[in-house]
Amino acid sequence: MTVSVRIPTILRSYTGDSSQVTAEGATLAEVLDSLEQAHPGIKARVVDEDGKLRRFVNIYVAEEDVRFAQGLDTTTPDGTQISIIPAVAGGSR
Repeated sequence: MTVSVRIPTILRSYTGDSSQVTAEGATLAEVLDSLEQAHPGIKARVVDEDGKLRRFVNIYVAEEDVRFAQGLDTTTPDGTQISIIPAVAGGSR
């Protein structure tokens, strides 16, 4: 399955400054492995050393937050748009 992955500005140094790349995989985990093969180092910025999504990274598969779907096992049908979005933290003074 070929999918399109939107890359946030903070991770574009891994993709040669591309804001969107293609990857292969039937699940999000496979897509992240495909991204890592094509763009070494990017997966470690999204997944922690235990293989779980990093706390301050949100990933959407076809506009659905994977934390409320099947996480890394979320299916990624052919042509799906995936968005990696760093969480924005803030607070009041």
